[in-house]
Amino acid sequence: MEKTVSEAIAYRRSVRVYKDIPIETEKVKQCIKNAVLAPNSSNLQLWEFYHVTNKETLKRLAVACFEQNAAKTAQQLVIIVARKDLWRNRVKANLNYINETYNQPNLSEKDKNRKNMATNYYKKIIPIAYVEFLGILGILKYVVFHIIGLFRPIYREVRNSDMRIVAHKSAGLAAQNFMLSMAAIGYDTCPLEGSDTLRIKKILKLPRGAEITMVIGCGIRDDKGIYGSRFRVPFDEVYTLINTTK
Repeated sequence: MEKTVSEAIAYRRSVRVYKDIPIETEKVKQCIKNAVLAPNSSNLQLWEFYHVTNKETLKRLAVACFEQNAAKTAQQLVIIVARKDLWRNRVKANLNYINETYNQPNLSEKDKNRKNMATNYYKKIIPIAYVEFLGILGILKYVVFHIIGLFRPIYREVRNSDMRIVAHKSAGLAAQNFMLSMAAIGYDTCPLEGSDTLRIKKILKLPRGAEITMVIGCGIRDDKGIYGSRFRVPFDEVYTLINTTK
């Protein structure tokens, strides 16, 4: 029986040693399908998922992850990749979806407004944020938007570095969906920060614009796979309730 959300969150740990027991590829694939349902910026879905089961490739990736046990003993690896460079393709996909959704005769005024608003968003707003040229446009947009921001609220994260962060944040949300889905079915994971991302890109034959967000080891936890009890700083140090007007 699958765990509840709360049970899966409590069960999930960063497991660094896995048993030498195979896990089912299709089950892991289903967890990746859950990952793509994660919320993401502007529904651009600037991510890709590389599901590695080949033993030789796993060995090469483990070396690129500095032979960490979480990679070396993993039965499978899932590499989550941010693809900010694909924003034009994803804009086109969203526009096609909008046109298909509203491709009906006698649309109501409400639906016409929704279609126009969504179409304008992807054709006009998204390019303003993502179009870049040698970093120059990003700096110019940053200055202009901050001047406008002196007079009214405005979106300020418009530099190339900002949009990279946006893509990685979305990919990180997908990663959490994946790991909790794995925990729900009793499979374990470990997100690896330490890796040679350039070597990983070469192993996976990724294009220049692809960026590694996370390498996730997958398997079934060994008895010595969890390094100690879970520690979190006191909740009151990270929680602030705003319930008064100043």
